[in-house]
Amino acid sequence: MNILLTNDDGIESEGLLSLKKYFEKDHEVFIIAPLREQSCCSHSLTINYPLRVIEYGKNFFAVDGTPTDCIMLAKSKIFKNIKFDMLVSGINNGGNLGDDITYSGTVAGAMEGCLLGLPSIAISMVVDFEKKPEYIDYEPAILYLEKITKLIYNLNNFIFRDCFFNVNVPNLPYEKIKGLKLTKQGKRTYKDIIVENVDPRGKKYYWIAGTPVNLSNDDDTDLYAVENNFVSVTPLHLDLTNYSVLKSLNKLIKDYEFAD
Repeated sequence: MNILLTNDDGIESEGLLSLKKYFEKDHEVFIIAPLREQSCCSHSLTINYPLRVIEYGKNFFAVDGTPTDCIMLAKSKIFKNIKFDMLVSGINNGGNLGDDITYSGTVAGAMEGCLLGLPSIAISMVVDFEKKPEYIDYEPAILYLEKITKLIYNLNNFIFRDCFFNVNVPNLPYEKIKGLKLTKQGKRTYKDIIVENVDPRGKKYYWIAGTPVNLSNDDDTDLYAVENNFVSVTPLHLDLTNYSVLKSLNKLIKDYEFAD
């Protein structure tokens, strides 16, 4: 297969390089990733300044922009003559669970791949950096990704075209992971999200941080799966329409008259 890789942690991220090492054994690998970390950039495009591209090696490019910039450039310019079989975004250092997916540059990379018609996967390691982990072990993520990519590639003709996949892997040894769960997006919020401080010149500044608080405990969510040592696989889609509300409004609107 021709595999397109990207991320939001930057071109020298260990997670990205571990994907490269794995896929290039059996596939043709093409990499286009942000030059610098672009965490929480969501599905943003760079439109106010020109994008610079740096070649790191054969089929290996960095872009001074976002993951979405990278995929657009890959398809329209850098690798425009390549027919890709799959896009993988990651491996992210940190989970993308629940509401976090709306902020995630990793998920946005897969989203853009989906928009362009590619089977796409975002994959993240769920690491609690507050506990200062002794290691981040990418091998379990690679082993599960091997199974997931084969499944998605083989089923590609049978799934909706507006679907892509968000994978979250606990930062545990392989033997301690209980298996794989198909999940829905959970719900979480953050407490103490804004940190206020004063710089050496006496001026206030603010840092967006916070501790996650899970609001959904259903056993079919991504949050529950990872907390219970499963790999979470969540199918996502691009249509944000709330169909239940749309249906209700269509019934209610008949009872109202709208004046100019």
